[in-house]
Amino acid sequence: MKKALSLLLVLALALTLASFAFADGAEDVSDREYIEETLNLANNETVTWSYNASADGWVMSIVPAVVYPILPDQQGVSVCVPGAYVTGIDTDGDGAADVTADTCAEAVNGTLVIDYDASVTSTNGQVYTAATAPVILNTGAAGYGSSSNKTASTTYAKEGYINVACGNRGKQDSVTNEDGSVTCVGDAPSCLVDQKDAARFVKYNILLGNLPGSVDYFVSTGGSGGAAHAAMFAATSNNPDFYDYEIEAGAVGVYRLEDGSYSTTVTIDGVDYDISDGAWGCIAYSAITSLYEGDITMAMEYYLDPTYSFNTDFQKQLAAYLSETYMEYINGQSLTVDEALAGYDIDGDGEIGGVVALTIDYDPDLYPETNGYGGTYLNMYLAEFTENVQWYLDNLGYATGCTWFNADGTAMTDDEVAAMTAYDRALAFVEGRYAAASSGNAGPGGAGPNAARTASGEASGNTTVVNGVTEMIVGTPEEGSTQAAGAGTNSNNYASFEEMVEAYEADIDEIYAGDAYGKNIVELYNPLNYIGAEGTEDPVWTRVVMGEKEGDMGMMASLNLYIAWLNAGTDAVVEWQYNGGHVPSEVLGNSFALWVDTMYGEHVEGAVSVEKAAAEPQTENGTAESATGTDISGWVKLDENGRVSIALEDAANYRTSNAAKAIPGFDVMDYGQEDYVFGSAERDARHWDAFVLEAFREHADVLADLF
Repeated sequence: MKKALSLLLVLALALTLASFAFADGAEDVSDREYIEETLNLANNETVTWSYNASADGWVMSIVPAVVYPILPDQQGVSVCVPGAYVTGIDTDGDGAADVTADTCAEAVNGTLVIDYDASVTSTNGQVYTAATAPVILNTGAAGYGSSSNKTASTTYAKEGYINVACGNRGKQDSVTNEDGSVTCVGDAPSCLVDQKDAARFVKYNILLGNLPGSVDYFVSTGGSGGAAHAAMFAATSNNPDFYDYEIEAGAVGVYRLEDGSYSTTVTIDGVDYDISDGAWGCIAYSAITSLYEGDITMAMEYYLDPTYSFNTDFQKQLAAYLSETYMEYINGQSLTVDEALAGYDIDGDGEIGGVVALTIDYDPDLYPETNGYGGTYLNMYLAEFTENVQWYLDNLGYATGCTWFNADGTAMTDDEVAAMTAYDRALAFVEGRYAAASSGNAGPGGAGPNAARTASGEASGNTTVVNGVTEMIVGTPEEGSTQAAGAGTNSNNYASFEEMVEAYEADIDEIYAGDAYGKNIVELYNPLNYIGAEGTEDPVWTRVVMGEKEGDMGMMASLNLYIAWLNAGTDAVVEWQYNGGHVPSEVLGNSFALWVDTMYGEHVEGAVSVEKAAAEPQTENGTAESATGTDISGWVKLDENGRVSIALEDAANYRTSNAAKAIPGFDVMDYGQEDYVFGSAERDARHWDAFVLEAFREHADVLADLF
């Protein structure tokens, strides 16, 4: 989206330049005072509060999160506060509530009167107060794009959480200058920085007493590109690499000193308080990060399946080269993991314990079923895949409304359903003897080995027909961020392989030359560079949830996040939801609130220990007339104890049969998807993957002939 360079933007840019002048000096005291005074909600005469009676929540109008915004409509913040924590709104500044929940009929100017003695008991039994409540930061940036400011949702008011919504700049943001030239103003790390700035704003106002909540219990969450930023927000907590960008925007609680160092404190009533821009916890749904590994992880996962039919010979050969690159990359990381932390046997010694080195081996004779690849890293990949299928089967008791069938195809009686054991449900599911409720709580089963896959199709413009469904080939600003698997051309925008390589070289040279602060934005957006690194405040806990049918990101990327956080001492979980797609919903008794409450109980002294409620047994069968589940017993083996086993080649086949996106990754196909600058129908998005360029250069003699 291109924005005209309005007078407002000119003024904003001027203020930004002024901020550089302040920041380069000492910390110009007047500038610091101006920022802290301006972003103090008590001084904001325009802020209003509205009361939502059905949710019992007070919602704050959108206010600026920084003092020098480039795009004010995308650098704001709003919060929702549970009603229990609020006596009312002080409209005249005397500290007393002049408007209460009972009398609030419309938005009202004023400040919150907070009741720090009140408490909220969540739906899971956790207890919070205005001083201890978690703060949920919702990270937007779908497809790494911009998000307009929006008012905070009342979703979590009943749970006792403070909910935060913020806008962010993104890859499609640009301005047209007077001479007609276009300047990108939403490049990385703008999305992440705007979210960090919003967190600083909220924490500052909590310290001031303008908002309830705990500065110590911030939880970042989002989906897709938002999940990428939720994970990166947690992974880069308070790292100085991002301070200059925050200072440029005029964020509170981060200032540059004369000697080039930074101050991350605010002064309240003469006392300095530290403010972190980071997270205590994170729940990320389909985190598309890190892009640095995006192509090579996807290539490896698809190349592990010898039966997979790539769209073109060029893509197949490139996938082979990138798989080799991924093996070299992983083996160069010197990765290890403690089996006791992961919870499964990785090295095959029959025991769970000890530190295992994670490597990928190549031996076509030893691993013919997976195109020659094996090793402990892939053992861990398979173990994680298997354990998550196991979890799904073990929790089928939480599914509601299913219709279960006997082996002869007849629907079970109500008594038979009521008598089903966990093993009975698991076996029926594996054999496809069920019909899921319309809510899909049991899942539709998914495809088994050698499932038919129609990847090609007759392309028309930017779409292709796949299995009778028209899908986008590429991500564009107009159509959103989607790439279908059916892209049957290697490039619509380059007449030759050589021309494409030149474009890659030019783009990547520009990126590696560094931005205005000398930083490589691809490296800046790689969370693996920050987890456990010096200068980073690692989160206490993280949870990354991916669908096992995920087509937007390689599952191995989330595995690498998991390994890094485990080794950094974070209480980390990665969930690959069986039959889940991109941005999967919580299923089978799980919920966002359950996880937050559980982590709070485990990691906060004196908190309530929370456990998942027991499933209510199904006593009545559903009403479906025939089974619609898929028989997956050809690749999922279930022993008499209900334990699952899966071969690596079958797990790979499941991935390739179900995920429907461009292969082997994002940067190979036209326009790009999760990227840093959008492309168009005539020009690719800016290329960024040095791994792909290296493959192009090293194997030009082969790839050029296939292009």
